[in-house]
Amino acid sequence: MVQFEVPAIVPADPQANVTDLLVDRVKATPNLALFAVPEGDGWRDITAAEFHAQVIALAKGLVAAGIEPGDKVGFIARTTYDWTLVDFALFFAGAVMVPIYETSSPAQIAWNLTDSGAIACITESTDHSARLDEIRAEVPLVRSVWEMHRGDLDKLVSQGKDVTDAEIERRRNIANGADIATLIYTSGSTGRPKGCVLTHSNFVELIRNATRSNKEVFESPGASTLLFITTAHIFARFISILDIHAGVKTGHQPDTKQLLPALGSFKPTFLLAVPRVFEKVYNSSEQKAEAGGKGKIFRAAADAAIEHSKLLQDGKKIPFGLKIKFALFDRLVYSKLRAAMGGRVEYAVSGSAPLGPRLGHFFHSLGITILEGYGLTETTAPATVNQASKSKIGTVGPVIPGVGIRIADDGEIQVRGVNVFKEYWRNPEATAATFDGDWFKTGDIGAFDAEGFLTITGRKKEIIVTAGGKNVAPAALEDPIRANPIVGQVVVVGDQKPFIAALVTLDSEMLPTWLGNNGLPSDMSLTDAAKNPAVRAEVQRAIDGANARVSRAESIRKFTILDTEWSEASGHLTPKMSIKRNVIMADFAGDVDELYSVPVSTTNVSLG
Repeated sequence: MVQFEVPAIVPADPQANVTDLLVDRVKATPNLALFAVPEGDGWRDITAAEFHAQVIALAKGLVAAGIEPGDKVGFIARTTYDWTLVDFALFFAGAVMVPIYETSSPAQIAWNLTDSGAIACITESTDHSARLDEIRAEVPLVRSVWEMHRGDLDKLVSQGKDVTDAEIERRRNIANGADIATLIYTSGSTGRPKGCVLTHSNFVELIRNATRSNKEVFESPGASTLLFITTAHIFARFISILDIHAGVKTGHQPDTKQLLPALGSFKPTFLLAVPRVFEKVYNSSEQKAEAGGKGKIFRAAADAAIEHSKLLQDGKKIPFGLKIKFALFDRLVYSKLRAAMGGRVEYAVSGSAPLGPRLGHFFHSLGITILEGYGLTETTAPATVNQASKSKIGTVGPVIPGVGIRIADDGEIQVRGVNVFKEYWRNPEATAATFDGDWFKTGDIGAFDAEGFLTITGRKKEIIVTAGGKNVAPAALEDPIRANPIVGQVVVVGDQKPFIAALVTLDSEMLPTWLGNNGLPSDMSLTDAAKNPAVRAEVQRAIDGANARVSRAESIRKFTILDTEWSEASGHLTPKMSIKRNVIMADFAGDVDELYSVPVSTTNVSLG
């Protein structure tokens, strides 16, 4: 059994809670710009002291409205400044937030509120409130609902004017490190969501150690980030709290269609994103170059960037010819991509799925080091992450100080340390099943290299065993296929079947551009595109590339392109865009059966 465990580099403080991170920041740098909010064509700074005052004012309003220490409060909102304001106001009032994805259905909202025992809920918009109204009869414990767009936060502030500072100070100090800080429900990709009890120490100790171990990213003067992935997810929630501790200026852009203009005006030094974002940046840049007749130049620049980065990582000398080529492409291509992201981005923290070495090396040569990490809701986000001073593309990095990871005999990743959650809420059976002593069993499969860098190879429950007895990890095939510009999602199938096959959906955003670039009608429907020979050939090309990485027995021998999309709204993706494999297998069982109803030799899929 391989095990890597790194001692904490910051002494533990069992009495500290999340509110101390803000109080300490205000004491250290009261006038530091901790946030920036959109104003006109630019951004208006909010200092640490101003944010602290707003937090206390809102906390007083919550107290006046009857919120007691330990009360659970649901929260449905997009990623904005107000999200973190509400988060800390609840902490200061002694309450426990139950974040709910702003895309959640009424049934999902009902489950989170009833299972948690929430007695109040804060929504952002009338749309969120309408979904809540649909299930109000199912959540009798919820006695108060406040809607931000109706000005209810300002009303709460007015209502709390008579609550004393001393009362807020008393309440914020009630919780110690072992107490519950928040109740976050899993995405439900493998069944009904479970409530993860994350403690104050989970946040405080992990944040203090993660900040120190990656100080080049988080503690450099002028560090800033623009958050655009949902703060209801532990990944962005963790970073939003870490930014307060580290003094990072944070902006927000909930509308990803406005992301590039926001990056251009905010000019962050680091980003937080999932791999799909980097794939979109690359693919849209490639297709834009293709449309302008510069596709060959872009691809040549990409190849040079990847070769350059690989040589640098391996410590090898850069040939003179590549130096010249790289300098030319830097002026023609790379500099423009850097400018599009604001011109100051040096690092990007990526998680939730493998990025792939090709994109990692491409962005590295742009001057952007992508620090891939690994973690789950149950580990308060990161358990491992590449460091600015110690990074290896294609891995999710070394163990974070204060954390231990071991690889069980069957390849399962198991975690213990300052980041591991306390328990599943009101679910002792699930809690007992997921722990081996103090080791949390993640269900993920991975391996360490000799230097302690972890690589994720798949999910334990998703391993496919073919009729011939071959074990296949779907992610190894799915991730490279999904990087293709016209592929939306892909699910590899073949459990107890004679060969591996795949269900593929198309990316409706990228498809029109690709079609136009390839002499086809850009308004072609998904139904027609799914049958189009050129589209099928492009998907085949992506599959051939993935097949080249595995043995013949593991390769995809057949595929079908569906004329529909999988989305969170359709119930096939989680809020972080992970596929719900069990739902897809149930809903598209007929399509899977059809893949195996005709001998493989009759398809147009290349079998070589």
